[in-house]
Amino acid sequence: MLMKKIILLLAVVFTLGSCQSGKGDATTLSDTATIEGHPAWIMQGNIYEVNVRQYTPEGTFKAFAKHLDRLKEMGVQTLWFMPIYPIGKIDRKGTLGSYYAISNYTAINPEFGSLQDWDELVQQCHEKGFKVIVDWVANHTSADHGWLTSHPDFYVQDSITHKALSPFDWTDARKLNYKNPVLCDSMIASMEYWLNHSKIDGFRCDVASEVPEAFWTTCISKLRTGRPVFMLAEGDVAWLHKAGFDASYTWYDFSVMKEIAKGAKPASFLDTPMNKIDTGFAKNALRLFFTSNHDENSWNKADYGTMPGESHAPFAVLTLTLRRSVPLIYSGQEEPFLDSISFFYKDTIHFEKYARANFYQKLLQLRKSNEALQSLASQTKVTTNAPDKVYAFVREQNGKKVLVVVNLSKDAVKATLSNAAIAGEATELFSNAKESVKDGQVMDLKPWDYKVFVY
Repeated sequence: MLMKKIILLLAVVFTLGSCQSGKGDATTLSDTATIEGHPAWIMQGNIYEVNVRQYTPEGTFKAFAKHLDRLKEMGVQTLWFMPIYPIGKIDRKGTLGSYYAISNYTAINPEFGSLQDWDELVQQCHEKGFKVIVDWVANHTSADHGWLTSHPDFYVQDSITHKALSPFDWTDARKLNYKNPVLCDSMIASMEYWLNHSKIDGFRCDVASEVPEAFWTTCISKLRTGRPVFMLAEGDVAWLHKAGFDASYTWYDFSVMKEIAKGAKPASFLDTPMNKIDTGFAKNALRLFFTSNHDENSWNKADYGTMPGESHAPFAVLTLTLRRSVPLIYSGQEEPFLDSISFFYKDTIHFEKYARANFYQKLLQLRKSNEALQSLASQTKVTTNAPDKVYAFVREQNGKKVLVVVNLSKDAVKATLSNAAIAGEATELFSNAKESVKDGQVMDLKPWDYKVFVY
């Protein structure tokens, strides 16, 4: 037993060290080491969502590859590529269709390039130290996927017409039938294809909570045979972690942040989703925190509409520092690109200023280098005299400590912080100012201000 503990400790130490390097990260021990049941590399990692179609004027893998070096410099670790597969033509929405209406799970959308182009991009990503996950749509296919002809029993059918049904109002899609064991095996085989062929590091699974738990339990177990595949679920329910997912979406948490941003809820209301996670989710459950993603941007104007102007920054700080968080940045947020990005048409993101890149870089590098921001490190709330406006907490692990203070209001606040845990010599991350922080510390916070103290 002692020898096993020593081996595990050495694996974790090596993992934390190897994550600091550039080239070669994809082939080090960090690929096999785990912490709390998760791939070790994600515990202080982050995810950047890549919208290939809209990322460049060309909308190709090769064109996106030109951005890898700047994303690496910004501190991005894991690249999540929205669906890379061919899009159905029957009942297609718009001129280009939805990425999520897939006509072939084991082929490449020719608009993005060839299979060789994709393989070369993944290789480049790995050589530069990135992890790569791809979007997986297990709930439904396009209206012209080959299975509709070869295996009509793979689909949920209308009891009278026996035609495959569309899920929700997604008229360009047809819902899959997971009561069919052959479908289950076929879906798992398709996922294994990308793990084996392209050597990707995991999957982001679309509407994962609409697919049966029993399927995911079997699927994830098989995918992880001999490898710690990272699994992210688009869903905000606890059973996803029981089925094997590493991380799940914080849809409820994000809705609370939006309410606070518009002044409808006090800052203290953040305790509600935090408590919900701690009492309702597995102790090792990781959560994807975000201020935008492709859905929220396209349909709800995130983040430029839901957290406009200066109000975005303190919420972004939270996503990168809260306990359990695996933080997400969406394509164009570093610019920031202040418009919705079309779902079914060509709508190129314009990069020029990268005005938020330095902001993200500081936070991403701190998260990578400081164990206090490891996803499951402890978090202690700090009481303030303005709980309706100011939210503060301390993260600690292995002698490392970080204090986070955010003003989630449009008002200037003279905040008094009360907790013995904040005492000590610290450096503020963004100003680089040295400060002796004490219990009862008074801080003058501007509207939407944020401070991160590193001890």
